[in-house]
Amino acid sequence: MKVESRIFEILTVFFFVAGIVYAVVAQEAVGIAGLFLTGGLSLIVGTYFRFISRRLEARPEDNPDGEISDGAGDVGFFSPGSYWPLGLAGAVALMAISLAFMYFWAVTISAVILLISVGGLVFEYHIRPSEH
Repeated sequence: MKVESRIFEILTVFFFVAGIVYAVVAQEAVGIAGLFLTGGLSLIVGTYFRFISRRLEARPEDNPDGEISDGAGDVGFFSPGSYWPLGLAGAVALMAISLAFMYFWAVTISAVILLISVGGLVFEYHIRPSEH
């Protein structure tokens, strides 16, 4: 995670410097606010990654002398065929359209579908504990 935190720290410096330069050159409030808020958000993410990297063991990406073969092996479990992401995408699209047109009845329906889809995606491979 140290690599990722370093990337976001560099982006933070870039956005703050760009915000200062933009403030001097353009003197436009919206652009200045956007650049400084973007710098603040990248600072939050970089700080989070730096905090997390202290608690995790070093990964092959964090080793400057690491080889490509050090990262070989299983990365994680990915579902080979799940339909829940399709339902999730549909629920988010319905929510966006409902909010765009301010149909609060449709927001309620899409929120219920969204919660069902998230629950289905999270608990897709959940197994009930054995009863004995």
